[in-house]
Amino acid sequence: MRDFRFGFNLFDVGSRADLAGRCRRAEGYGYDVALVPDHLGSPAPFPTMVAAAEATGRLRVGTLVLNVPFWNPHLLAREVATADRLTCGRLELGLGAGHMKWEFDAAGIKWEPFGARASRLAETVEELGRLFRAGGYEQRKALDEHFGLAALTPVQRTGFDGAGPPLLVGGTGDTVLRTAAAHADIVGIAGAYQVKGAPPGTFRLGTAEQAAERVLFVREHAGARVDGIEWNVLVQHVAVTPDRRAEAERLHTTQLRDLTVEEILNTPFVLIGTQAQIAEQLQERRDRFGFTYVTVHSPFMDLLGPIISRLR
Repeated sequence: MRDFRFGFNLFDVGSRADLAGRCRRAEGYGYDVALVPDHLGSPAPFPTMVAAAEATGRLRVGTLVLNVPFWNPHLLAREVATADRLTCGRLELGLGAGHMKWEFDAAGIKWEPFGARASRLAETVEELGRLFRAGGYEQRKALDEHFGLAALTPVQRTGFDGAGPPLLVGGTGDTVLRTAAAHADIVGIAGAYQVKGAPPGTFRLGTAEQAAERVLFVREHAGARVDGIEWNVLVQHVAVTPDRRAEAERLHTTQLRDLTVEEILNTPFVLIGTQAQIAEQLQERRDRFGFTYVTVHSPFMDLLGPIISRLR
């Protein structure tokens, strides 16, 4: 069984000093990774990751996750290689198919059905691997040799079949998770399920049973790769309280009406209880689902932080 790793999502950047302070505080708690999502209105992922790494001594950085249809693979490969070098090989690349239609509309990017977006994700993973393995462009070789320039390639050679940084693929749909099973070093189970028949971006939180089924699906498709996969869970809510049921009842009446109180108490996407109880929940969920890489949203970073030492 793998040791735990902990990450937190950065949703905003107030200032350079604010970002540096949060990342250093997280590092002090024992967090392992500072992560940046890819949404309009949120910070740009690559400069934020470089700044987070620069502010800390050992914190790794990553994306959870890039909205692949926003990115041209060649331009993305350039960003990844540059960031991996500027962070001294501390980058983890998380990719997803995208899910918020309004962002596509606002950016003037064509919104495609889920199948097409999932296929683009698979194609992008393949193309990034090819570009990383190529070691630069044939058209630049004469120029690079003339000036003695090194090809822009990632520092790390652990992901993409030994060609680039560790790859995380996150999602819940079959097509995305098949791509994760075939290529990802880290499989991210986000727990947000599109409500059937509702506008894109309308979600319900997954249950423990749904999480178990999705993990089993990946395991069945991963073949010989399965023992090398690290499992990431994105926790959507953390509450430190002596009364678990009261908090679950509150969530049921305010935010998670689609789940019963018992489902809220059991889902791996919510952590509720005393610090000791939350530590026990994480251990139980590692045993049941394999989740060893636990990520929380930044508003919950300070709540989970003191619990990390209980699991080390």
